[in-house]
Amino acid sequence: MCSHYQAAKEAARVAKYFGALGMPSYGPSDLWPRRVGLFVRRPPEHESGDEAVPEREAVAGRWGLVPWTAKGDGIAKAEKLSTFNARSETAASSYTYRGAWSRGQRCIIPAEAIYEPDWRTGTAIPTRFTREDGAPLGVAGLWDRYRNAAGEIVESYTMLTINADEHPLFKHYHQADKEKRMVVILPDGAYEDWLTAPVERTREFLLPYPADRLVAESAPKEDAPD
Repeated sequence: MCSHYQAAKEAARVAKYFGALGMPSYGPSDLWPRRVGLFVRRPPEHESGDEAVPEREAVAGRWGLVPWTAKGDGIAKAEKLSTFNARSETAASSYTYRGAWSRGQRCIIPAEAIYEPDWRTGTAIPTRFTREDGAPLGVAGLWDRYRNAAGEIVESYTMLTINADEHPLFKHYHQADKEKRMVVILPDGAYEDWLTAPVERTREFLLPYPADRLVAESAPKEDAPD
C-alpha cells in the first residue's frame, strides 16, 4: 500500500506526460491521505460527444475515495475510512469502490515519487521510489464524487494496489509478517487504454511494474500530519 507520495505540481510535466491541459490549484505536493491532490481522467462530459470537451482533464480531489452513495451520517464515517488505497482483488465488489469500478471511472495519479517503509533492519526506513528515466509515475486509480455535509460536491480518488509478494523490488518492503503490496504503476503506452477501455477489461491493466525501471532510495524520515 502507499500512504505517502509526492504529487506532480508542474503543469508542463502533467501536459507532457499525461496529456492533460490546465492545472487546478491544490495544496502541498507532499501528499498524505485525506489531503487534496491531483488526478487525470477522461471528463464525464466527453461521452456526450461535445468536441469542446478535452479528452483528458487534470482534477483536484481528495486522496481517499468517498462513494457518491454516501449520505447523511454516512458521509462523516466514509471520510474517516482509509480509502486512499483500493485492493484490486476486491474493488469490484466493495461497497466503497464498486460504483466507480462498474462505471469505468478510472484515473491516473501523476506522482513524482511514492514512499514505502523498508523494515529489513527491524526499523521502518522511509524509502523513495521514482522512475529510472526521470519521468513521473502514472498510478492507476478510481475516482468518484460526493456531496459533503456542507452540500458541496467533492471529487475524490484512490490508488489501486496488487499483491507484490513475488515482485523483485517491492517484496522487500513492509513488515515481514504482512502481505507485500504495491500500487499499480502504468506503463506510458497504457494510459489511453486505461482511461477508455470497457469495464470488463479493467483487470488487464493491473500488473506489476518492472523493478529495473524503478529507483529506490532511503529518504529522510517524515511524520504524517495529524
